[in-house]
Amino acid sequence: MKYTCLNPIAACGLDLFTDDYEKTEELAEADAVLVRSAAMHDLELPENMLAIARAGAGVNNIPLVKCAEQGIVVFNSPGANANGVKELVIAGMLLACRDIVGGIEWVKENSDDENVGKAAEKAKKAFAGTEVKGKKLGVIGLGAIGVLVANAAVDLGMEVIGYDPYLSVKAAWNISRNVKYVQNPEDIYRECDFITIHVPLMDSTKGMISKEAIGMMKETAIVLNFARDTLVDETAMVEALKAGKIRKYVVDFPSAITAGKEGCIVIPHLGASTEESEDNCAIMAVEELRDYIENGNIINSVNYPACDHGPITTKERVCIIHKNITNTIGKYASILGENGINISDMVDKSRGEYAYSLIDIDDEIDDATIEKLKEVEGVIRVRVIRK
Repeated sequence: MKYTCLNPIAACGLDLFTDDYEKTEELAEADAVLVRSAAMHDLELPENMLAIARAGAGVNNIPLVKCAEQGIVVFNSPGANANGVKELVIAGMLLACRDIVGGIEWVKENSDDENVGKAAEKAKKAFAGTEVKGKKLGVIGLGAIGVLVANAAVDLGMEVIGYDPYLSVKAAWNISRNVKYVQNPEDIYRECDFITIHVPLMDSTKGMISKEAIGMMKETAIVLNFARDTLVDETAMVEALKAGKIRKYVVDFPSAITAGKEGCIVIPHLGASTEESEDNCAIMAVEELRDYIENGNIINSVNYPACDHGPITTKERVCIIHKNITNTIGKYASILGENGINISDMVDKSRGEYAYSLIDIDDEIDDATIEKLKEVEGVIRVRVIRK
């Protein structure tokens, strides 16, 4: 199997590839791709490509629909960089409520003053701020990052409110019992001193921190955005800051709208830029690719259903990506049975218009039978893995 990297990927991840894998610089040769931020929408993806793994959570740079139509499974690395982002969110809260940067700059500007220490005692009042303890934090989106932020804020003595209409069972188990769950984000807009957003960018979430939402907030509110810049109507945010309707806006995505604007603390996309986060993402991405290529299992895919059938224990495993059409499984079973192939075990999962089947068989499947499977209505890709 050949793989290529469209961005630098941490060596600790690439070292997990065995001698059965070969790195190539040619996308056209690659069976698998590792990527971070490189734009893939305009790339021509070869027919032999099986999978793309994003070493990170966001997948806006990958053409998900195009990949699904071609039978290319797209993976991401949810939670691998969550701690790095969480720590920067907490830092952003502290930077916003206490003018730490302004104070540091003052010291630099007065570094030639031999009495800078005494002068600082008089000047520091201009940089005084407020504490986070006892304040109310609203967390919109309780995924891997949101849960860590909420729990850390509880440990800091904050009152925490969380909102997520798609709260997973895993998140529910991991979140502190001291976090109050609300059914409407408007409760967060109206009540909270700090508001942090941790949702994926979709049509339904784009611009969700709108002019109307900002208008509901306290004039002392601090808004933090370490998810995606377009989740917030930044033009409305800058106008609100200028008018004194919002205290601060902390964002990890520089733009011409916010850079250098009063009340904006703009960070150069450092959320997941830690050595540990990059290592964790690389390891997870490579493990996902290997499990899919070697066992056919799909874990953490963003365009196909999760399907984990464990390691192969039979002679062969047939992996079929197909449209979610009624009675497709029955057709597979009929074709295999008619050709004298016994099904040892099988699993089929669906997600929207796509589905995925793993069929363990005790016999060798011949090329003619594979072709018959490919001819079934809705079949996109058939792959056979031999133990």
